[in-house]
Amino acid sequence: MDSAIFLKGMGLGASLIVAIGTQNAFLLKQGLKRHYVLTCILVCLLCDAILISAGVAGMGTFIADNPNFLLWAKAGGATFLIAYGLRAAKSAWRPTAMTVSAAKAPEGYWAVIGAALAFSLLNPHAFLDTVILLGSIGGQHEGVGRFYFAGGAIMASALWFFLLGFGARYLAPVFAKPMAWRVLDGIIALVMWAIAASLFL
Repeated sequence: MDSAIFLKGMGLGASLIVAIGTQNAFLLKQGLKRHYVLTCILVCLLCDAILISAGVAGMGTFIADNPNFLLWAKAGGATFLIAYGLRAAKSAWRPTAMTVSAAKAPEGYWAVIGAALAFSLLNPHAFLDTVILLGSIGGQHEGVGRFYFAGGAIMASALWFFLLGFGARYLAPVFAKPMAWRVLDGIIALVMWAIAASLFL
C-alpha cells in the first residue's frame, strides 16, 4: 500500500516536472555550460522538496484560501520572468552569440545559486504545481501515507534534475555553433514570456 502511494506520487510528480518550464530551461543551460551543475541541481531539488512537503502538510489549502497572496506572488513572478526573458532575448539577438567553450566563463557561484533559487521559488507555477496540486492530492492520504506520496514526488524531481543537468553535456556538439545558442536563448525567452502571460490568463 505504501509503495503504491510512493509510486503514485512519483508518477504525478514526473508528469509535472518533465514539462518544459523556467527551472528546466535554467538547468539545461547550466548543464550545457557545465557550470556549477551539481549545485544547481541540489538547490532546485531542495526547493522542490520544501514546496512539496509544505503542500502535503497543508500549505496548499492556506494559499487557495488566500487569493491576495497568490495574486501578489503571480505579479512578482511575472515581473521576474519577463525580465529574464528580455535578458535571454538580448543574448539571442546579438550577432556574436556564444559557443559551449565561450559559455564557460559565466556568473559567480553565489549568482548561480541566486538564479536557481529565483527560478525555483519566484515562479508561481511552482506553487501551483507543487504546493497546491501535489499538496491537495497528497494531503488526501492519511497518516504517513501523505509523506510516502511526497517522497515519491521528490524522487521524481531528483531523477529528472540529475538526468537533465548531467545529460545536457551530450548535446554539446549541437551547441558548438553560435547559432544553436541563439536559438536556445530565443526559445527560453519565449517560454519565460509565455509562462508570465499564462499567470493572468
